[in-house]
Amino acid sequence: MNDVVTNTAPAGPTATTPFLKNADRLGPLDSRYVDVGSLPWKPTPCAGIDMKILVEDSDSGLMTALFRWQPGAELALHEHVEVEQTFVIEGSLVDEEGEVTAGNYVWRPKGNRHTARSPNGALVLSMFLKPNIFLTGENEGRQLR
Repeated sequence: MNDVVTNTAPAGPTATTPFLKNADRLGPLDSRYVDVGSLPWKPTPCAGIDMKILVEDSDSGLMTALFRWQPGAELALHEHVEVEQTFVIEGSLVDEEGEVTAGNYVWRPKGNRHTARSPNGALVLSMFLKPNIFLTGENEGRQLR
């Protein structure tokens, strides 16, 4: 076996948590402990849906975020560019294929297209390999960010 040891410092991470407190003090391989309550909610391109980005990598498109849906909010027709996973913490999400309720999980394959809505509001954790792309309306061609 031929083990090679180098003195090269690891490259800095390309993934980040926006608004992470004291991020500037972390080394490239340090764990990132996120106080989710201290992160700000930011609006998405769809009215009534806000998000907190927990981690994102703009190079690869990877993103994990909390989404807060107001009652009646709708995520316009969009395509999942890669696999998307969602765990519902509170409330429910509904689309043409079914409903996912609190404590349950749904994942969608690359290429899946749908419109999602939350009749009574929801709090969900979603993980994307690449963000969704909107297919219609004023956000056509825009990524969910």
